[in-house]
Amino acid sequence: MNRTRIEWCDYTWNPVVGCKHWRNLCSVGHACYARKQAKRQKNRCPECYHFIPHIHQERLGEPYRVKRPSKIFVCSMGDLFGDWVPDEWIEAVLRVVDDNLHHTFMFLTKNPKRYREFEFPPNCWLGTTVNKQSEVVRITELVENKYATHNIKFISFEPLYGEIRMLFPDPEHVVHWIIIGAQTNPYRPPEPEWVKLLIQQARSIGAAVFLKDNLRWHEKIQEFPLPVCKCI
Repeated sequence: MNRTRIEWCDYTWNPVVGCKHWRNLCSVGHACYARKQAKRQKNRCPECYHFIPHIHQERLGEPYRVKRPSKIFVCSMGDLFGDWVPDEWIEAVLRVVDDNLHHTFMFLTKNPKRYREFEFPPNCWLGTTVNKQSEVVRITELVENKYATHNIKFISFEPLYGEIRMLFPDPEHVVHWIIIGAQTNPYRPPEPEWVKLLIQQARSIGAAVFLKDNLRWHEKIQEFPLPVCKCI
């Protein structure tokens, strides 16, 4: 588990590495940060180097060694909920999460409909990535998960490639947090109008807004969501 420069979390934890979204569900393509980072592993792990999905069993114990409550981004170097990931890998990760309730575990996927197949402890934040308008169906798949009413739900618009209008089929099904960022390598910032529109929509539904530093925005907005109300 590693300390990270990602502003919205304290650590990244990668018990599962690799991704197969490459040419279907991924809008980022050759600008994929994780795939580029994996190339540094040539002499350490051939599967990481080639970005082949695989599990590192030896990393499953890492969160136990961090005693201070922390925000942990799970599988920043892959997609834990890709269709190709065996249930056993996900269940192994969730057992660790359930054993470490003092931490907040933050999941991010391009395949949020698969969240419905698992039960998540309340210390899980469930997110999906949306880069352009054609991907907003992922928001519906995220918020309509009736089995995760006690979990924070969030959307990462990073990188943001166009104007996006969020769609919520039911007023009770909303997101709690949005993250907006730019493509970093090569650098490609979104149009200011696209960012402003997302901020306006987030404000209208009461969602917290976190603007990454890479946006180089004129105002520092880096909010975190409030806990989900458990009132009956």
